[in-house]
Amino acid sequence: MPHFRISEAARLLGVSDDTVRRWIDAGTLTASRDDVGLQVVDGRELADLAQARAAAPADPTGVRRSARNRFVGLVTRVTAGGVMAQVEMQCGPHTVVSLMSADAARELELEPGRLAVAVVKATTVIVETPGGVS
Repeated sequence: MPHFRISEAARLLGVSDDTVRRWIDAGTLTASRDDVGLQVVDGRELADLAQARAAAPADPTGVRRSARNRFVGLVTRVTAGGVMAQVEMQCGPHTVVSLMSADAARELELEPGRLAVAVVKATTVIVETPGGVS
């Protein structure tokens, strides 16, 4: 079972070390001690909390679709040149980049500050883990 030190847990959740310590004090997270006596949090419990805290903004479109990987966010940059456009969005802690036709970007009126939904439909998802982890 993987365990994470307080600072690692904080970095993974995007909060401060003090916030993780408060969650431990409040019973939101359970801490134990590692071999050298430092507080650690169970990886599975940390993953559950990360998932519970990952509330995405509501989808403003009301459209039903089969794709499950949907990211609501704000357009941060549109770079159009010739036939193609690159659209960057900030969706919570994630940056999503889309390449589309410049015509499509214009038709969707994409510009920085515009609310949009990125829908990702892919047959391949690559998962990596850090080296040296058992």
